[in-house]
Amino acid sequence: MTDHCTIVNHPLVQHKLSLMRRVETSTSEFRQLLREISHLLAYEITRELPMTTRTIETPMQAMEAPVIEGKKLALVSILRAGNGLLDGILELIPSARVGFVGLYRDHDTLKPVKYYFKVPAAMEDRLTIVVDPMLATGNSSAAAIDMLKEAGAKNLRFMCLLAAPEGVARMKEAHPDVPIVTAAVDSHLNDLGYIVPGLGDAGDRMFGTK
Repeated sequence: MTDHCTIVNHPLVQHKLSLMRRVETSTSEFRQLLREISHLLAYEITRELPMTTRTIETPMQAMEAPVIEGKKLALVSILRAGNGLLDGILELIPSARVGFVGLYRDHDTLKPVKYYFKVPAAMEDRLTIVVDPMLATGNSSAAAIDMLKEAGAKNLRFMCLLAAPEGVARMKEAHPDVPIVTAAVDSHLNDLGYIVPGLGDAGDRMFGTK
């Protein structure tokens, strides 16, 4: 764990991640585990939300009760795999506003190219949590956060299931102000840009595609 990257070592997180890594885990099991683990990661990434109080009536009396301060959070999914984490977080924070960033890698330049971008209004006033299961090279994630900052977002956090050291370093270089929360930082990237030991392609395993 560093100031920039928090690894959630909770036993439930680590156990569920191990189940997701197994090659024999089915598509439906993978999706369910991702939904469950997203709840636990969301708990960590929202730990320091700003709070205020509001007067409410309990069955016994009035009280000043703690509530989250400010505009509704923005959750931004990096398509397509980010949607697996997004669904789980929305179960915990159903009032959050939702945005999407679609990127693909140009085969000639190897740089991310935007094909879709839609985010809520007033991004400058919202805590923005960006989600993508895999932080591999970090290029797509860094590009997505570039776009969100251009759209006005100032308070950003990044949540992923797995990260490679290369991706963590790339994000720290490009966006040192954006903390990362993940379940694990694995050994390295292979020649094809996959995280090792990893769990394969998260999108393919989530949606049953090859």
